Amino acid sequence: MWRPGGPVLAAASTVVGGGLGPRHWALHATVDTDYDHPSPAHHLGELVAASGLHGDGIGFLTAVDVRRACWAEADGAEVLATVGLGWPTWAAAPPELDAPSDAAGSSGAGTVNLLVWVPARLADGALVNAIATATEAKAQALAELHVPGTGTASDAIAVCCPLDGAVEPYGGPRSTWGARLARAVHAAVTAGARAEAVTEERAWRDPA
Repeated sequence: MWRPGGPVLAAASTVVGGGLGPRHWALHATVDTDYDHPSPAHHLGELVAASGLHGDGIGFLTAVDVRRACWAEADGAEVLATVGLGWPTWAAAPPELDAPSDAAGSSGAGTVNLLVWVPARLADGALVNAIATATEAKAQALAELHVPGTGTASDAIAVCCPLDGAVEPYGGPRSTWGARLARAVHAAVTAGARAEAVTEERAWRDPA
């Protein structure tokens, strides 16, 4: 769980807390690799209630053991990543791979979740841009490790920043905070993928 000292502004793709707005907490929960709850949002709601969290927040589910989450920081930008690459996929895969059943035969956890913190107030457009930048950095890390995909079909991300302060208009990879969060995401995903490769005895390793 992450409980910031006060509400933060977030842009997220999560089932719980997705969209753009103030958020009071973030929760990462581990589920079984064969997880098939009919309503993940309802399940997360139960976990949130049991954890004593209040207000709107961000909920992540992953088959990765959250105790193996990887943290990285780059000049004030921070990232917490849970990396499971049991079912890597290419974003622009051919149509016949759209069906979930095509993942049969893969094993292990298959979700990469990213919780990003930037200590500067990003404009709404910059927050959206920051999500794209973080995703590019994730894909770069996976490419450098020769993972056969740009991510997995169930990846989720949340980028958070303060609700007030001087507004930063840009979140692209060459902007001040976009560059920093990209480096943090790259480091966290690289560390998580290396650890996942060792745990699951997968083939991808850092070529260096």
